[in-house]
Amino acid sequence: MKLTRTADVWWKNAVVYCLDVETFHDSDGDGHGDFRGLIQKIDHLHALGVTCLWLMPFYPSPDRDDGYDITDFYGVDPKLGSLGDFVEFVRTARDRGMRVIADLVVNHTSDQHPWFQSARSSPDSPYRDWYVWRDQPPPDGDQGVVFPDKEKSVWQYDRKAKQYYQHKFYKHQPDLNVANPAVRDEIARVMGFWMELGLSGFRVDAVPFLLETDRVQAVDLPDPHDYLRDLRAFLSRRNGEGVLLGEVNLPYTETMKFFGDGVGDELHLCFDFIGMQQMFLSLAREEVSPLTHALKERPQPPRDCHWATFVRNHDELTLDKLTEPERQEVFAAFGPEPDMQLYGRGLRRRLPAMLGGDLRRVKMVYSLLFSLPGTPVLFYGEEVGMTEDLSQEGRLAVRTPMWWDAAAEQRRDPDSLLAWTRKLVERYRECPELAWGAFQVIDTAEPAVFAHRCDIDGGTVVAVHNLAEAEVSVQLPGLGGIAALTDLLVDGTVEVSSDGVAEVDLGAYGCRWFRARSGS
Repeated sequence: MKLTRTADVWWKNAVVYCLDVETFHDSDGDGHGDFRGLIQKIDHLHALGVTCLWLMPFYPSPDRDDGYDITDFYGVDPKLGSLGDFVEFVRTARDRGMRVIADLVVNHTSDQHPWFQSARSSPDSPYRDWYVWRDQPPPDGDQGVVFPDKEKSVWQYDRKAKQYYQHKFYKHQPDLNVANPAVRDEIARVMGFWMELGLSGFRVDAVPFLLETDRVQAVDLPDPHDYLRDLRAFLSRRNGEGVLLGEVNLPYTETMKFFGDGVGDELHLCFDFIGMQQMFLSLAREEVSPLTHALKERPQPPRDCHWATFVRNHDELTLDKLTEPERQEVFAAFGPEPDMQLYGRGLRRRLPAMLGGDLRRVKMVYSLLFSLPGTPVLFYGEEVGMTEDLSQEGRLAVRTPMWWDAAAEQRRDPDSLLAWTRKLVERYRECPELAWGAFQVIDTAEPAVFAHRCDIDGGTVVAVHNLAEAEVSVQLPGLGGIAALTDLLVDGTVEVSSDGVAEVDLGAYGCRWFRARSGS
């Protein structure tokens, strides 16, 4: 695999690390993190092997939704630093070989945003049509509520405006009207501003909600996907290496549309929510068929697009695409108490706690993440085994301050989760087959063993994972033309028989990666 063929699509084998500046590192003792603190810890991320940092919102905000309620898309929240601090951080990250992307949260604003305050002040306000208004809410106004524990409708009456405004999320987050050309132009200006300050792209928040225009009272609405194509084209004109990573939690067939069906001219990356949920069902059952089925069903993205894979993100661990019985299986295994669950659809827990602190099992799951086809995305603290704080409200349970003491301890321990994660990142970056190769599940007779191979340009990597505690010896068929498998995680070689079968031993929750050696 020639690097000259891959450098301009760097995100296909990136290691993405998501963090919240406010909870990462506090440089001045005022009780919350800041950009200067993040700069001080940049070498931790460099040593880990991170190649792309994804920043959660750092913009000015009343902070009623952990920064996702924004009052100024062109600024930095003063408690986190200044624009100067931001630029210095981006420069320092670049010096360590890391690109930076940030949340693009433009489906709504805070109700304290000057645009909304102007919009509600008068029907003649130039910002009135920047939001979605109605004299009366539609009959289905109680449908599609994202946070059913907090909201009963997606419409809220504003006494000053004397109309109802739409809010798909919280009532203090009025939706922007993306059908308005002025709004679309402003979103492009926001993107252009931050790219001029060094960003390499954006994680686009709640993409289907951003593009939804079916409730807007207007004529000749633009095709939503035409708009997404316009954003992609604008990004590429301003920055040829720029990337759009989309939060699209839809069935595979629907998600494919957000890549740009068959063309690949919309989002570069989409999170694989289906595969993640089926993985947790497999972990709960200690049986691989849900994950295997999902990966066999997962469509191949267009050529210059890719799936983003993850174990945990910054929201609740959503299980909304599982059936109700399946969801209850995962709840019973990993979050049986009511306060561990959220919205009836997800878990507000981190992986080590869900797995009872079993380091063997935790390490196996992250090995699975880095070996699956797709761009791996880590949430801050995963590399040191952070757990949740259930005393915090809602999603904040998994957004607590980074465990720097644990990182310091694990840095000296070769058997720690931190050391293991570093090894996985290093091996992943050494194996272009995993990012670029053709993926194939290897069927075995063991229900708890997931095996797959990735092939490109004559190179083959095989990965095998045991989802159960029982030790097992498993046969891997279909390896014709391969003489031996060389272990990439520990020393060792497995011979392949003349009929193309290798026998691999796996311990409890064991995992092994192999590079194939040709038989010719």
